[in-house]
Order: sequence, then C-alpha cells, then structure tokens
Amino acid sequence: MPLIANPRRIFPLFIFAATCLMAGCKPAPPPPPPPQAMPVQVAPVTLSPVPRSDTYVATIKSRRSATMQPQVEGNLVNIFVKSGDLVRAGQVLMRIDPLKQMATVQSQQGTQAQKKAVYDYSQIQFERQRKLFEDGVVSRDAYDQATQAYQNAKADYESNAALTDTQKQQLAYYDIRAPFTGVVGDIPVHLGDYVSTTTLLTTVDENADLEAYIYIPTERAGLVRQGLPVEILDTAGKTLVKSRISFLSPQVDNGLQSILAKAEIPRTADLLRNQQLVNARVTWSTTPAPVVPVLAVSLIGGQTFVYLAAQKGDGYIAHQVPVMLGETVGNTYPVISGLKPGDKVITSGLQFLQEGAPVKPLG
Repeated sequence: MPLIANPRRIFPLFIFAATCLMAGCKPAPPPPPPPQAMPVQVAPVTLSPVPRSDTYVATIKSRRSATMQPQVEGNLVNIFVKSGDLVRAGQVLMRIDPLKQMATVQSQQGTQAQKKAVYDYSQIQFERQRKLFEDGVVSRDAYDQATQAYQNAKADYESNAALTDTQKQQLAYYDIRAPFTGVVGDIPVHLGDYVSTTTLLTTVDENADLEAYIYIPTERAGLVRQGLPVEILDTAGKTLVKSRISFLSPQVDNGLQSILAKAEIPRTADLLRNQQLVNARVTWSTTPAPVVPVLAVSLIGGQTFVYLAAQKGDGYIAHQVPVMLGETVGNTYPVISGLKPGDKVITSGLQFLQEGAPVKPLG
C-alpha cells in the first residue's frame, strides 16, 4: 500500500521554499570587527617634591621713603621738578618765598656789625687800662670798669653772632631739597600756594631697597619663621622675584589678627615699585607627593578628570577617573586624591576618548 504524505507537513515547507525563491536566501552577515585601538601618549604618575604653601596679598615698601614738608611758612615761588623725576641728594625741589627772611638776616647782620664795633672798642680800652694799671697810672676801680665793659661787649657780640647764624640757617629752609637720590612722587601743591609746616609738598622714594610687607594670619604662627622661601607673584601668578622672610614682628596686629613678616626684594627687581600691591606665596614645607602632567587633566562640569590606560585582557582601554589636585607646580599638578604612583595617565587625544575605548599606549 503506497504511503501518502501528510499535507499539513508539506504545506509549511512549500511556503518556506516559495518565500526563499521570492526574496533570495542569503547567509547572516558576520559580526563587525572590534574597534581599532587609538595610539595615545601616556605618562606614569610619579613622586616629586611638592611645596606646601599659601598666598597672601603683600605691599611693597621702600626702606628709604621721605614725605617732604616745609619747616617754614610762606608762598611757593618755584617748583623745579615734576612727578616722576629722578633727583639727586641735595637737589632743590621747590622754593618758598625767602624775601622776608632775607630782610631779617640783613637786619641782623647790621646789628652784628654795630656790636662788633662796640666789642672792638671795648677790647682796645681794656688793653689800654690794663697797661696803665700795671704802670700804676690808673686805679684798680678804673681797670675793673674797663674789664667789665669789655666782657659785656664780648658776650653781647657773640650772642648776636649766634643769632645771625641761626637766621642764616633758617634761610636755607626756604629751599626744599631731596634728602637722598630717588624718584619724586605726586606734587599736590601749585605755584603761589601758601604752605605751612603741615603742608604735604611731595614724596621722594628710593626704588632700590624694597621690602614686601606680608601679614600672616595668627593660625600660621606655629609655622612661620625667618628664612622661609617667599615668591612675589604678578596678577597672572607668574613669579617676579624670589626671596626669604627676613623679619618677623614680635607682636600681633590686633586689628588684622596677623603677624607682620618682611621679605627683602633684590635690587634687580625693576618691575616692583613702592606701595605696589602684589601676591606673596610663602612656602611652609616641601614633601614628596604624586604629580600628574597638566596635559593629562580635563575639566568637565567643574570636576577634574584624567584618563588612565587600564589593562584589559591583552590590551588597554581608557578609564576616566575623577581626581582632586593642588596648585600647579611647573607643568604638573600635585595629586591630593584619585591616583597613586605608577598609574599611567593619558596625555594626548583626550577630546577623542570615552570610557572603555581601546587605546594603544606609546610611551
């Protein structure tokens, strides 16, 4: 008896065959190849000396700075300099009208000449009476009177001569002179102004012997000491000059609750001026700490990250790690947390990296 195929089995096979004939049967595509590893530069995290420091606002002050005020009163008749001029020691800066004082000196000189004539006459009389007394011609009383007159005339003349010298010295005060070689500051007065002993005429500053005045908070009193390194910085953080603490005040400033420290500025620091505000970085100590190159750091949403070349299987992948860093030291950041010595950080192609991307370390 012949076998008859089950039509319920044959029909699905027919449908499948028809579908293959209409669409064309193709084998499944192979899986895509793994992404090629990107070559990147790497650098190991190493231990380097890292300074522990704080930065404070400091004021540059000259150790030779003079405020020019007159010692006499009168009207200004000459101003021989302008602000910013370099002047020599003893150079006349301004002149107060000296005519009244000159008249006083001349009058005093006339009085002195009169008293000199009386003194000379009294001296001659004294010598004459002395000889006559020794020869027994005049009495002792006459001789004593001549002696007294001579001594009175001499004392009167010497007193007047001293007063004349004082008036002459007073005349010199009408010329305002530079006390030392330096630079003239602001001149707030004008020709014809009446000035007194309280009037500020100008200032003269020597821009050679400078010091940085640094006020250290009392919380740092246990750390601050003479000899600590100090760096004077500009507004961009660039070091202008290096120095050391040379003076510490024995007292605390009650108003600021701080300790005054001074650092001498070398004469080669031509960029600094008297009364200039700068930043002073005081280094308390230097200890070894992990450092990472600046090129390896990226900032995302206010947080700093680095990419590590982390080993996975036979290759490496980029692994993003958040880190806490200190202030830059040269071309590196000191690592506070997030890395350890020996970690390999990626320093190139950071903008093309993402977590887990395969990389090929080059160095």
